[in-house]
Amino acid sequence: MFFLPRLMNITVVVFSSSLVKGLAAFALALGLVGCAVSAPGHEDLAANDAANTAREAALSAATAQLLFTPPSALPWQPFALPGKRYEVFEPVAVQARPALRVRAQSSVSILRRQFEPALLAPGRLAFSWKVDALPLAADLAAADAADSPVRIVLGFEGDRSRWTPKMHRLSEMSRLLTGEELPYATLIYVWGNQEALGTVVVNPRTDRIRKLVLDSGTSQLGVWRDHVRDVQADFRQAFGEEPGPLRVVALMTDTDNTRSALTAWYGALTLEAAAPAR
Repeated sequence: MFFLPRLMNITVVVFSSSLVKGLAAFALALGLVGCAVSAPGHEDLAANDAANTAREAALSAATAQLLFTPPSALPWQPFALPGKRYEVFEPVAVQARPALRVRAQSSVSILRRQFEPALLAPGRLAFSWKVDALPLAADLAAADAADSPVRIVLGFEGDRSRWTPKMHRLSEMSRLLTGEELPYATLIYVWGNQEALGTVVVNPRTDRIRKLVLDSGTSQLGVWRDHVRDVQADFRQAFGEEPGPLRVVALMTDTDNTRSALTAWYGALTLEAAAPAR
């Protein structure tokens, strides 16, 4: 099933319904589907509100200390997908290293920043991640098993006249459902189960989403993995064209398709604008 309904507001962490639309389009492109979740009862709402306010404040402070990007009118914010279990990003310290932890349980957790205005030329991206396990039998090339314990997601603008008719239909569906079109192209850095390092995996539902494997297999479980990437060079490798402006950057941990449980940590992330051409 490729269709995904409109994202909804949640109260567990900082989340704004006005921002749902941006990455809802991105999430639609990822083709995420899953089981339904139940809403809290009325008796739980008062207690939830107090806990959620504390979580919101802690997460806001942590993102300000850990996640650095060029300026945007919009902050880092988590969001949930309808029909998906959502596990929160928790500020923690791991071996005196500040991080955001996700305890995944057959879930999809996303924390994103949308750029307004779009970042015209992304440059260097540095980040770190750590995981204690991999999703069971995950396969990045299989639509029904394409889970990954950690992802860094980049959504780009571009020349939509180059899209296939299918992509135009999907984007129009997204616009009708969410108010926003799909990103022109999405590049995702991933940790795979078995794919060779440096492999570019094309999403089975659309070739406008491509994954670049930076870590793979179990040999580095429990170890911080630090990466520094040239975003423009990686986009050229993955798509064979120049990148357009960057619309969104996101952290994403998903284990829903494989019904897996694991813990993922994200360390500091720094995204820089490319230096002006001389």
